[in-house]
Amino acid sequence: MNDSSWGAPPQAGYWGASDQGPVQGAAPAGPAYDARYAQQTRPMPIVPDVPEHGGDQDDGQGAARLSGPLFRDEPFRDETYRGENPSAQPYAAVPQNPEPMPDAPQPAQPQPQKKTAGRDLGAAIGVGVGLGAVIVASLFVVKAVFVGVVAVAVVVGLWELTKRLEERKGIKAPLVPLAIGGAAMVVAGYVRGAEGAWVAMALTALAVLVWRMTEPPEGYLKDVTAGLFAAFYVPFLATFVAMMLMADDGAWRVLVFLVLTVVSDTGAYAVGWRFGKTKLAPRISPGKTREGLLGAVAFAMVAGALCMQFMIDDGIWWQGLLLGLAVAVSATLGDLGESMIKRDLGIKDMGTLLPGHGGIMDRLDSLLPTAPVVWLLLVIFVGSG
Repeated sequence: MNDSSWGAPPQAGYWGASDQGPVQGAAPAGPAYDARYAQQTRPMPIVPDVPEHGGDQDDGQGAARLSGPLFRDEPFRDETYRGENPSAQPYAAVPQNPEPMPDAPQPAQPQPQKKTAGRDLGAAIGVGVGLGAVIVASLFVVKAVFVGVVAVAVVVGLWELTKRLEERKGIKAPLVPLAIGGAAMVVAGYVRGAEGAWVAMALTALAVLVWRMTEPPEGYLKDVTAGLFAAFYVPFLATFVAMMLMADDGAWRVLVFLVLTVVSDTGAYAVGWRFGKTKLAPRISPGKTREGLLGAVAFAMVAGALCMQFMIDDGIWWQGLLLGLAVAVSATLGDLGESMIKRDLGIKDMGTLLPGHGGIMDRLDSLLPTAPVVWLLLVIFVGSG
């Protein structure tokens, strides 16, 4: 190729009517385009038709969006061909293998957490075995001693409940009439049955109303309402345990009631801890799962069938299946009810009296609502005997 062609003026068909510069928007015009230029240039990429700065349309945004070698950042490539800027390069050198950008630091993957019981299992098991031994011994040696154990548990439970209400909500439920009336309810239930329990409940409610009158009227309604709730929730439900004891095989009935409740809780814990995935009531008790409930039902039904067949006079195994199902449901509802109270109060446990368990009320939560259920079903199945 002749080197003088780099300084020769291009054909008019390429530059237009004059050699003062390229016509805006002009394109190569067919045969007038010199083949020599095509051999020394690469095809120009197709870009949108955007008016340059200073044209009829004052669109600075187009130039900003299409900045690069085709616009102002580098000399126009035809300046080289025309000899106006011999030092200009047709295209800027682009590295073929650019250095890769360093990878952004990846967040640390959370380590899977091992499931834990949430309590000191050693202390919980030890305390549970000790309480069980005391209850069984008193139950089969002297029934009156067992009634006393229930009355003491009721009084301590009332103290824990009223104390937490005052600390967290400022509610002052009268403890003295509740404690005296609660113990009286348990004894009346054992001596006079359901009639004695109802009479003691009514007298306790009246005592709560009168006792609170000795203090200023501010907060009277909420205090007596909490007192009546506490009287029903703790001592009145506990009287059904004392009424079970009245039957000829009362000690065995109470033992079946305790065994089924413990087995239900154990089944719920074991199955829920191992297989639990679906939350049962996450807003009330996040640790409880539907799989745990199924475990409670299965364990309690099997235990109920065995207990009714071998421990209750005239009991039949299929009655035990129904009894176990009812116990699993009532124990779970009782546990959820207690959890609802603790969520409202903003506490984890009602007390710290029992290591590994919490307070007395934390152990009575599933027993109290289950007592009337077991008492009623046993009366229906085998009589009050």
